[in-house]
Amino acid sequence: MYVQFCTLLKTDYDAIVVGAGPNGLSAAITLQQAGVNVLLIEAKSTLGGGTRSASLTLPGFVHDVCSAVHPMAALSPFLSALPLNKHGLEFIYPPFAVAHPFDDGSCAVLRQSVTQTADTLGTDAFFYKKLITPIVNDWPQLVTDLLAPMHLPKHPLKLTKFGIKALLPAAKLAQKFTTQQARGLLAGMAAHSIQPLSNIATSAIALVLMAAGHVKGWPIAKGGSQAIANALANYFTSLGGSIQTGTYITSLRQLPSSRAVLFDVTPRQLLQVAGHKFSPVYKWQLQRYRYGMGVFKIDWALDEPIPFTATECRHAGTVHIGNTLEEMAAGEKATATGKIPLRPFVLLAQQSLFDVTRAPQGKHTAWAYCHVPNGCTQD
Repeated sequence: MYVQFCTLLKTDYDAIVVGAGPNGLSAAITLQQAGVNVLLIEAKSTLGGGTRSASLTLPGFVHDVCSAVHPMAALSPFLSALPLNKHGLEFIYPPFAVAHPFDDGSCAVLRQSVTQTADTLGTDAFFYKKLITPIVNDWPQLVTDLLAPMHLPKHPLKLTKFGIKALLPAAKLAQKFTTQQARGLLAGMAAHSIQPLSNIATSAIALVLMAAGHVKGWPIAKGGSQAIANALANYFTSLGGSIQTGTYITSLRQLPSSRAVLFDVTPRQLLQVAGHKFSPVYKWQLQRYRYGMGVFKIDWALDEPIPFTATECRHAGTVHIGNTLEEMAAGEKATATGKIPLRPFVLLAQQSLFDVTRAPQGKHTAWAYCHVPNGCTQD
């Protein structure tokens, strides 16, 4: 989030927020709550950025354009403090947060109970509980540090205990397990980082997502991820905020006068709009920003649920299709170096199993993506 201030004596707005993704919406709400007169501008005809939904296949099917499952939204201290349930947001929690099937027909499952999850991991049950239980127990204190901007931690000792584990490469931490199920479960979580699993701190993503599953679960938004954006927007306007959609900003000259401008956009977009206002150092930093792997996504309109061999998968909102630790590590490494793996890690969500509003009666939807090299155009 970039902020630009100006010193105009009389302005149309106190602040303008450009970009109405979750961060832009949250920034607009925070300012409006403080009594600041805010205009929120979005290029698309609908708000939400990554939290949008649309009919992408057949009439009556609702698909999430980008984000589909929201463990961190359910745990966010900021979002949890907002009355979003009064503005149409309802979270649905599948019985299992995540299922991770293997080629041999077995399946690892992230259940809300740490003990129940560990009990399915055979000889790794003890180590799993030793690894995850302290994080779950410390979560009320950890969350205020983990989900905040850079700052002096409020609970340094608890954060240090977490950091000792979290800084490890996920591939190294997973090797502390002996069973295929435990190693694969952790590797699938770490693959959400969209990095090679040999990178430092990839364990942090895995541990946070696993803890989120145990603390609250991995919910979907009833009616589609758009419901999150709509609830945020409705709350924002209830505070007196203004919204303008369908306006693509390419220059500061397009904006009404204001005392501050906040941007929830990409580095390239920010350079285009306001690069001439930046210091040479910050402009250089933006120009050198490195984009990570790309994503290849497919939405399906289905006549019936996916007939997974492992029955646990039929009760999970999210399914990690990646088989073993070694297979996932090889696939993510290949993708990061510009190669398309033959068997990529696939993250699949099957929202209509738990939300009947997503598809016509008797029909179903599914959403899945895999990682591809940056800039990939290969079908």
